[in-house]
Amino acid sequence: MNFLPHTEAERREMLKTIGVETMEELFADIPRSVRLQRRLNIPGPMSELELTGHLQELSNRNGSLNDFVSFLGAGSYDHFIPSVINHMLLRSEFYTAYTPYQPEISQGTLQAIFEYQSLICELTGMDAANASMYDGATAMAEGALMACESQRRKKIVVSSTVHPEYRAVLKTYAQGQNIQVVEAPFSNGITDPEALAGLVDDQTAGVIVQHPNFFGALEKVQEIGEIVHAKGGLYITVVDPISLAVLKAPAGYGADIVVGEGQALGNPVSFGGPQLGFFACTGKLIRRMPGRVVGQTVDTRGQRAFVLTLQAREQHIRREKATSNICSNEALCALAASIYLTMLGKQGLVEVAKLCLQKANFLKEQLKGIGISPAFQAPFFKEFVVSTPRPVQEINQALLKAKIIGGLDLSKFYPELKNHMLLCVTEKRTREEMTALVAAMGECPDRRGNND
Repeated sequence: MNFLPHTEAERREMLKTIGVETMEELFADIPRSVRLQRRLNIPGPMSELELTGHLQELSNRNGSLNDFVSFLGAGSYDHFIPSVINHMLLRSEFYTAYTPYQPEISQGTLQAIFEYQSLICELTGMDAANASMYDGATAMAEGALMACESQRRKKIVVSSTVHPEYRAVLKTYAQGQNIQVVEAPFSNGITDPEALAGLVDDQTAGVIVQHPNFFGALEKVQEIGEIVHAKGGLYITVVDPISLAVLKAPAGYGADIVVGEGQALGNPVSFGGPQLGFFACTGKLIRRMPGRVVGQTVDTRGQRAFVLTLQAREQHIRREKATSNICSNEALCALAASIYLTMLGKQGLVEVAKLCLQKANFLKEQLKGIGISPAFQAPFFKEFVVSTPRPVQEINQALLKAKIIGGLDLSKFYPELKNHMLLCVTEKRTREEMTALVAAMGECPDRRGNND
């Protein structure tokens, strides 16, 4: 164990103090059958120059979005990230900061979080936002708990067009709280309003709908909101923040709680994390809002200042009194989102959203030209579903040979959608890349061996 700093004399002293003769005795309770009976398979000592080269060689064995063109979305998106974001995030005062409990030494961090909250409120049209959650899935689950607590009810109706992994997290949260979770079916890629209305009753605390939904389709959000509120429940919507540049803000169709995944705002895909969940609500719900909230005030000299507010100390030290037990700070990811929105501005974000919309529709039409048709007729934003002539897994394997990452195989989550692929197109995708995808998919024969 040459990589450990302890000398042999120090080891003997430690063993003597513990009261054992050998290192092996320390692991006596672990069966030998599960112990590693050989040396670690790692090379010997290297110089810094050699080690750098070795690690680079190992890294080059992985594929990345620098080498592959991605049409995979489903909750984590390959949007362009302006270089200024990393230049600012790598400043030590930001990336080493933790929860700013002491405002007298944390004004920079607190102001950054306050600006993030303000931007989320402007995007969603809601009255208040918190200082970010773990991710979109936990933000949605926390929204459900908040609705149950506020309405004093124990039933949540969630559309089956909501991200399947979000729904799984919701069920995990609900189990410990004895909350009933009911899923509403979909028709033609969107929530069936009639079926939903039949599930919402006087015991329903809230209804959760994703817009655009997991299939990329636009829901009948106005109609659904009326159904929810008619029974006294809260309306919870899961949204794509990029889409809010061209779609009506959730406040405009009656949402009470708005949640979503903020990764698309200046954060890389990075194997699926870290991410940040944003959470916003109406003013009447603010005191029940989970997570941290930064407020603006004045200090003893009358100067503008920022503090954590609307939360008693038990939020962090008495779990049974807390509105949420999420304690990790996602402020660095939230800061990236703030910088992204600030750098693009209102018009820039609109242009990004329009490019996603237009390019996705362009790809849809190109695929129709080779006989691959959309599975649903509902309008969509940047993702859409196509039915494929062969199993999606086989098509994706063929696409990888052309250095293209294909869409999601929906049969993993929806068995009834066998041979259906969810494709995503962001503003980064070029005409040439989309043409290459269409050509590669056109070369994948159907089960009869035909190419058309």
